[in-house]
Amino acid sequence: MQWQDEGVVLAVRRYGESSAVVSLLTRAHGRHAGLVRGGAGARARPVWQPGNGVQVTWRARLADQLGSLAGELLTPTAARLLDDPGRLLALGAACALLETTLPERDPHPNIYSELQTLLGVLVEQKDWGAAYVRFELALLAELGFGLDLAACAVTGQGHDLAYVSPRTGRAVSRHAAGPYAARLLPLPAFLVAQNGDGGVPDLAQICAGLRLTGAFLRRHLFDATERPMPSARERLLDRLARATGA
Repeated sequence: MQWQDEGVVLAVRRYGESSAVVSLLTRAHGRHAGLVRGGAGARARPVWQPGNGVQVTWRARLADQLGSLAGELLTPTAARLLDDPGRLLALGAACALLETTLPERDPHPNIYSELQTLLGVLVEQKDWGAAYVRFELALLAELGFGLDLAACAVTGQGHDLAYVSPRTGRAVSRHAAGPYAARLLPLPAFLVAQNGDGGVPDLAQICAGLRLTGAFLRRHLFDATERPMPSARERLLDRLARATGA
C-alpha cells in the first residue's frame, strides 16, 4: 500500500541508532505515523521537527502496519520560531495537543486547516496568543466538545457575555450570573467581540482564554482518560501568566 500527502510533523521518537518514528497530521489521512529511516541523523533531523510542513510518501505491505515514511521539507516553521520562546512554546503545545487527542488515521480536514492558519500567524507574529486560544476552541469543537459562546444560556441574549458555565460550556451574561459568578469561568472579551471590535487582547485576556479552554480540555480529553495535559501546553500558560505578574 502507498499514499502521498502533505502534513505537519507532530512528534518524533528516536528508533534504533539513527531512525525515528514520526507522527504527522496529514491533510487527507489524519494523524498518521511511520518509520523514517535515518530520520534521527544529522542531515534529516532539521526536516523532522514538530511544526514543520512536509510532503510525504507512506508505504506498507498491509494497511494496519506502521509502515515507512519518506518526505521532503515544505515549510521550516520550527526554525523560523527559534528566536521567540513564546511562539515556539505555542507551536509545541499545538502539536502535542493534536498528538494526544486526535484518533489515529481519522481524517480531520477542518482541524488541519485550523493548524495551518495558526502556523501562519505564529510565523507572522500577529496576535498569535488570540489565534492560539481560538485554535484550542476549534479543536474542542472538532472532537465534539465545542463551547456555545453566542448567547447567554439563561436569557438567550448575545450581549454582556462575561462567563462560561464549567458544566455546560455555554456563555452566561454578567447580569444573569449574579451571585453565582464565582462558580463560573471568566470569558475574555476577544472571544465574543464581533467584527474585531474587541481590539487586540492583552496577556491577561489570553491567559483567561487558555484557562477557559484548558478547563474543558482537561474535563473531556485528559481527566476522562487519566492522562496529564501535555507539558508544553502547561509551560505556555505558565510563561504567559508570569509575564502578566500573575
